[in-house]
Amino acid sequence: MVQKYQSPVRVYKYTFEMVMAAYEKRFPACPLIPVFLGSEKLSEYKSEDESLHIVERNCKLNVDAPRLLKKIAGVEYVSFIQKNTVNWKERTLLIEAHNETFSNRVFVNEICSYSVHPDNEEWTCFEQSASLDIKSFFGFENTVEKIAMRQYTANIKKGKEVIEHYLNELTAQGIRHIPRWTPRVTVATAEMVPESSRPALAPVLDLRIEPSEDLAHSSTKEPLTHLCGQETPPTTPDADKLDADYIERYLGQLTPMQESCLIQLRQWLQETHKGKIPKDEHILRFLRARDFNIDKAREILCLSLTWRKQYQVDYILEMWRPPQVLVNYYTGGWHYHDRDGRPLYILRLGQMDTKGLLKAVGEEAILRHVLSINEDGQKRCEENTKIFGRPITSWTCLVDLEGLNMRHLWRPGVKALLRIIEVVEANYPETLGRLLILRAPRVFPVLWTLVNPFINENTRQKFLIYSGNNYQGMGGLIDYIDKEIVPDFLGGDCLCNIPEGGMVPKSLYQTEEMLENADQIKLWTEAIYQSATIFKGAPHEKAIEIMEASSVITWDFDILKGDVVFNIFHSKQAPQISRKDSNSPLVPLPTGNNVQLIDKSWVLGVDYSPMETPLICREGESVQGSHVTRWPGFYILQWKMHSPWSCSSNLPRVDDVLASLQVSSHKCKIMFYTEVLASEDFRGSMTSLESCQSGFSQLSAGTTSSSQSQGSSHISR
Repeated sequence: MVQKYQSPVRVYKYTFEMVMAAYEKRFPACPLIPVFLGSEKLSEYKSEDESLHIVERNCKLNVDAPRLLKKIAGVEYVSFIQKNTVNWKERTLLIEAHNETFSNRVFVNEICSYSVHPDNEEWTCFEQSASLDIKSFFGFENTVEKIAMRQYTANIKKGKEVIEHYLNELTAQGIRHIPRWTPRVTVATAEMVPESSRPALAPVLDLRIEPSEDLAHSSTKEPLTHLCGQETPPTTPDADKLDADYIERYLGQLTPMQESCLIQLRQWLQETHKGKIPKDEHILRFLRARDFNIDKAREILCLSLTWRKQYQVDYILEMWRPPQVLVNYYTGGWHYHDRDGRPLYILRLGQMDTKGLLKAVGEEAILRHVLSINEDGQKRCEENTKIFGRPITSWTCLVDLEGLNMRHLWRPGVKALLRIIEVVEANYPETLGRLLILRAPRVFPVLWTLVNPFINENTRQKFLIYSGNNYQGMGGLIDYIDKEIVPDFLGGDCLCNIPEGGMVPKSLYQTEEMLENADQIKLWTEAIYQSATIFKGAPHEKAIEIMEASSVITWDFDILKGDVVFNIFHSKQAPQISRKDSNSPLVPLPTGNNVQLIDKSWVLGVDYSPMETPLICREGESVQGSHVTRWPGFYILQWKMHSPWSCSSNLPRVDDVLASLQVSSHKCKIMFYTEVLASEDFRGSMTSLESCQSGFSQLSAGTTSSSQSQGSSHISR
């Protein structure tokens, strides 16, 4: 495999001629570069007007490799052929180098260039690229590759330091300006600088080394950093290239190989991606998420870019307006920043009615809200980078679990949470700098067990968990955020404008049809909850095929309108969707989401059998339950309109008849969720049956069982 390296553009705030004078001081040997043992000229060429100067050298490099490897290879040093082409007229230096030793087994090719900054002719740009191709090396290919890459990256940084050292040395000698090359007009006079003081690569003709007027009163001992002017904002010499100062200022400290990975991936996007090129910090997050493996980072980044374009995520902050229910009951918001300058987001999860929010606005709206928070977080990071003068690429999240109990482990809610985590992990990697979990209750380990497998290992390492009041005092919360901004509900003095949450009224629950928005592209094609309409004589039925006995069918549904009777049946034959006769005046034609599966010709007790005693469910009730199957086959869940006298053997009362006449023309509405679990998974999970015990509601004793199976349903009002 060929390893490649591409450097960012490094800017020296000196003229090209000064940088060339500093560069030439490296030859024939440089004590500042220990691995550089020396060099000798092989050939040299100068054009007639001396505007072009070509030098070819043989350079000897010491290899920092194990003694055994050197003995096997039979060499103490490695020879490189270096060709330098200086064009004084164009003010460029092209350096081409390749190894001569073991070139048939290992081939190293390097190209470097110095050129004038396109926006400031008093500055000089440097770029470097290289490739390493190890074909064979006595079975030590991997070892040689690691040694070569380690030593090469170490020398990259050293090379910049050497140039800066010699620039400082020239400045200390009073050499602050070297005239540019000009065509030969006059013969040199006695005013010329002595030969011993003249840089070897400087133009021979008309060479006058003069102090710069701007620096005439500066000390000759001033360091390079002062002369370069650190307060000058980083400037990128080319819109398609990255400046080293820009990387350090806005992206952080990166190793040479990490810089190279960023540049290569960015360049690949510019050449192949037809849409909007993501920001550099966004590309860098994907590289960090895959430990700077370019191929892996490119794969997940391309998937994310496609996802962003498909669902118009780039415009979510402009277009998304959360429903009022989310504004009032979503217990999260931004709150200043932590001690490192990261934006701080606080989520009072224990006070949030996750079930109510999911049923009131749907998982689509909740996901969009979470995505808008992430987009806003990235924007806040950019703002804080400018405010604090250092790279801020992630935020801190504080999660308060006070109030967390079994209702939060309600299975559909956990399922929605896992889906959201999956989307965020795939499209917003390395955005979480730290996660502070406070007041974790005893039930927290159960929730952690459920979500832990879906969280990236790099993300898990950023979690800090405190139980009870352990977050108070030294080693706790104030180690990460200033005491002045500790929220009031955590014992601080700072008022935190985050909704307190509470139970979402059931009157705000909406069906799937009510949540439909034709103008909005759906992020999720499948909703966790489905809705159904029930008519008199037209129940809604759902078939579930069971392949193995002892599987567990779980359900969770809400009665939004009307009263219904819930049944579960078993059949060995596959049911078919049947349509009611629209010509019958007694049976209205089903509309909306209404499916009937039990055929008219089926005989109860022959073609299908009841598994549970019918359960009457009133308007406004929530029902959670499960059924352990005994046989393979088809299980049919049925919801039908409840008649007041349908379960009574006596004659109907006058009040019941009048009530039925009032609602007989009305339809019933339900929202339901079903899932099939293997028996072992059911025993080890928090089912909807277990999690229905909510602090926001009370359970009735609506539990039924059958001798043929094990099942139960709980009703919460």
